[in-house]
Amino acid sequence: MFNPTREQVRQFFAEAWRKYRAGAPLAGLETVAVEIAALHPEYHVALEAPDAVGRDYTPESGETNPFLHMSLHMALEEQVSIDQPAGIRAEYERLLATRGDRHEALHAMLDCLGETVWRAQRSGGPPDADAYLECLRRAR
Repeated sequence: MFNPTREQVRQFFAEAWRKYRAGAPLAGLETVAVEIAALHPEYHVALEAPDAVGRDYTPESGETNPFLHMSLHMALEEQVSIDQPAGIRAEYERLLATRGDRHEALHAMLDCLGETVWRAQRSGGPPDADAYLECLRRAR
């Protein structure tokens, strides 16, 4: 199973963005990473900063961790594309119809994914798909 380190994930995003800006060809998931980064101009500085890979983003700093945010976006893209957990695509479609904007629909889902991951880490168990889907059903 692929389990990249924090630095590898950050380097992946930064390198994909560098390649995009240089007009170099993108491969595989780099295309998805660049599409997500393009939706977040507020993160471009972090993607281009030489120290971003090692930087700590803590709750005390009050800053959103751009790499975590973009990673959650990538996870959602994968989940929706394969409808896993089953029913997530329907929730995405509902939120897309409600919000009228793809990015806004995904952002409505990010909180539920973040909460689900946090709970799984806290309990030391697997993510609770039923609780995740219930959270998504409540999202507006």
